[in-house]
Amino acid sequence: MTAVGRLGLAAVGATVAEAVLAVLRGAPPGGAALWSRLNYRGAPVSLLAGPAVGTAATLTAGAGAVPSVSVAALVAGAGSGIVGVYDDLAGGQPRDRPDKGFAGHLRALREGRISSGVVKLGVVGLLGLFAGRSAGQGPVDRLVAGGVVAGTANLVNLLDLRPGRAIKVVLLLGAPLLLGRHGLLIAGPLGAAAAVLRRDLGEQVMLGDGGANALGALLGLRAALAGGPGWRRALLAVLVGLTAANERVSFTRVIEATPVLRDLDALGRRPAPR
Repeated sequence: MTAVGRLGLAAVGATVAEAVLAVLRGAPPGGAALWSRLNYRGAPVSLLAGPAVGTAATLTAGAGAVPSVSVAALVAGAGSGIVGVYDDLAGGQPRDRPDKGFAGHLRALREGRISSGVVKLGVVGLLGLFAGRSAGQGPVDRLVAGGVVAGTANLVNLLDLRPGRAIKVVLLLGAPLLLGRHGLLIAGPLGAAAAVLRRDLGEQVMLGDGGANALGALLGLRAALAGGPGWRRALLAVLVGLTAANERVSFTRVIEATPVLRDLDALGRRPAPR
């Protein structure tokens, strides 16, 4: 497929995301208040971008993927998005959740509680294993590929703490993956993400777990398909390392302490109040 074809599918992804978001904003399921959250500085934002982006990304990924991967893309994108929306709505305000990160989820399990976050992680893990069957070569490599899909979904979700941050990372990591045999798989999702970037930066909407998990799962599937078993093992090692590091030192703290990352993270964002 030519570059024009990739751009065309990206445009379709953007158009579908805009259309679904317009419909959802016109008649929010359960009412607008259900989808309203306070962002990192207490400003109200809408979570409706999550299902809009997740829907557009999943449909266009399924349409762009080769036949042997299409079902995996549809299942990983839709399933991760749906369980992410469940966590968004069941978990309440992120700042009020008692069970944050893997440590918080494990604490909840030890106390006999099954939080919405635990459910989300379990389902995303299973979806990753299903998708990994289409990306790996043999039982062990398929498990590794599944870990890449689930791990990337979780990583993008962890980055969705400041306006535009998660989308910028998806666009930067996804752009090189437009090349190659499976490039069309990620073209539509990148278009869908780009469509809501302006609103995300403007603190009108946020991806939430629904949008971040769907984009991350599809990015992970495309990344897993970009190389062989050694490549997938390296990707999984990086994902595990980053996730473990975030349990000790937040990504936000690292970004704010690194000038280049700080400038990129703030690009296009509204200035912080003084």
